[in-house]
Amino acid sequence: MDDNKNTVRAPIQDLREWLARIEEIGELLRIDKPVDRDEEMSAISYLIAKQKPSPATLFSKVIGFDNNPIGARHLWGPFGPSVRRIAVSLEEDPDTPTVELIRRTKDKLKRRTPPREVTRAEAPVYENTLTGKDIDLDLLPIPKHWPRDGGRYAGTCDAVITKDPETGYFNIGTYRMMQQDKNHVGLYLSPGKDARLHIQKAWDKGEPLQVAAAWGIDPLFMLVGSQSFPKTVSEYEYAGGIKGQPIPVVKGTTTDLLIPANAELVIEGVLRPNALKAEGPFGEFTGYYGKPEAACPLVEITAIHYRTSPVLTNALMADYPSCEQSGFFSILRSAKIWDDFDKLGVLGIQGIYSHPAAAGGFGMTIISLQQRYAGHAAQVLALAAQVPGGAYYTKFVIAVDEDVDPTDIDQVLWAMGSRCNPIDDMDILRNTWSTPLDPSQNPPEKRPYGSKVLINACKDHRYLPTFSARTTLRKSTYDKLADRWEELGLPGKIPAVRAFETEEKFVYQEEGQVKS
Repeated sequence: MDDNKNTVRAPIQDLREWLARIEEIGELLRIDKPVDRDEEMSAISYLIAKQKPSPATLFSKVIGFDNNPIGARHLWGPFGPSVRRIAVSLEEDPDTPTVELIRRTKDKLKRRTPPREVTRAEAPVYENTLTGKDIDLDLLPIPKHWPRDGGRYAGTCDAVITKDPETGYFNIGTYRMMQQDKNHVGLYLSPGKDARLHIQKAWDKGEPLQVAAAWGIDPLFMLVGSQSFPKTVSEYEYAGGIKGQPIPVVKGTTTDLLIPANAELVIEGVLRPNALKAEGPFGEFTGYYGKPEAACPLVEITAIHYRTSPVLTNALMADYPSCEQSGFFSILRSAKIWDDFDKLGVLGIQGIYSHPAAAGGFGMTIISLQQRYAGHAAQVLALAAQVPGGAYYTKFVIAVDEDVDPTDIDQVLWAMGSRCNPIDDMDILRNTWSTPLDPSQNPPEKRPYGSKVLINACKDHRYLPTFSARTTLRKSTYDKLADRWEELGLPGKIPAVRAFETEEKFVYQEEGQVKS
């Protein structure tokens, strides 16, 4: 047996098993001292994320909740800027290189595994249940994230489940939920999001819509729930495809929705026709407060189910690297866009990266390609701007050649500075799909329409044979240095290099192999 090969592990079943895996790789920080739920937990999460390494943080004691009957704990920053934690959540080795992780995730998104319904007796989430007059959100230490937030927000790392009233398919989304009182929460939804479309369909008929939300989840649910998938396929199937086995689900008690059987805490509720209430503002993924909504759908909670001593999952929205969305969204969005290219049959794609520092992974998409025909780069730019995985919000779409690592912003900026001629290589798309949360679009009434700039930072295809030669290392020299790195007393590991010199032309390094 080769001890150097990674041991294949069984898929993660719930948040508690996920926490054990994260602790194994040294990326879980346990805080046993009492901490205030209002702004203090979020402040710790914000500051921890700016450290390297930046672990996830589990708070076991909340000030003012010493004798609370539910005994909820708080997990903040499950992902943070850590690619290792994202890899574990995607059932991959924590040390998988970023572009390879995106490639593997892209391939997993092609798989569909329907969920497996279990009985209520088999569902850990039904260990405890509150209904009727026993429902009291004040029993939960729901936190306030930012000083100007309009209230306390529950389960910002969540899975909100709705069902299309026409087709019956289940959607899992990640939407913010503000506590309104003991048995109501507000639900904020951007235009075009699936749950908003479901609500509108039901309300147009004068009918209520059932809703459920898991506030303590296997982080994989946030990964899939954050993405745009076809409106006829449930995210449960994508999550099962990534995990490699069906997701266990259970029928609700006050709704006919299927909820994650292994969740830590789930609420069930109903959105009655035209039930609205003011919600917000909330510190968002852009690093700014979102626009206060005059009215948002109001969820009337009909049941709360929870495991004993449940763990509530919290995602801080902030500037990078403290924005919880940034790291995982970068990986998933990149994989989704790459999968869209595969479906379209576009050749030559070597890597795609939605940079996490650009507004939570939304603002910038970088595509590395091997140019194979005239107009190839322009085609890739136009498609990346509008495919389902990349159309929402993105402002900057950049194409680079195959010798440029799209995850290395230094190389991308070098390519822009040396291969892009702005007068010839930049185009603008107007009136594109954006969000009311974009602070750059003013006056606010112009939202949610936006714009995109397409930047061709590839070598001019017409002059590829004569384009100035790039200065690159000889592969044989690199290999010799790699073998002697420790002997020479050089620090760390030898940096990865993508392009090398040969007698005829450069070659580029991909997945540990050299290709010409």
